[in-house]
Amino acid sequence: MKIAFPLTEKKISAHFGHCEEFAILTVEDGKIVKEEYLTPPAHEPGSHPKFLNEHGVTVVIAGGMGIRAQELMAENGIKSYVGVCHQPLSDLVAQYVKGELEAGDNLCDH
Repeated sequence: MKIAFPLTEKKISAHFGHCEEFAILTVEDGKIVKEEYLTPPAHEPGSHPKFLNEHGVTVVIAGGMGIRAQELMAENGIKSYVGVCHQPLSDLVAQYVKGELEAGDNLCDH
């Protein structure tokens, strides 16, 4: 499983579409086995969901994401969790794997 985190200044981005990079963590048997940091494509409608799908991502954990982006994630077979506050990525992965990850208020206003 690959989990993507949109980051701005090395923290979970409040606005998915304007993140500086994606941390993509590969998880096997509940453990992180690989970390990649990729620069996203230019911000255009549908660009980020397609980019993440092409990299095998199945889950996105973000601070905020617009409704249309969430719909596009679902269309690309990617589950999205929004309203997540910054924590060490390994902690967020552990919470997700245990089924304990809690989404909060979407930090994106569109």
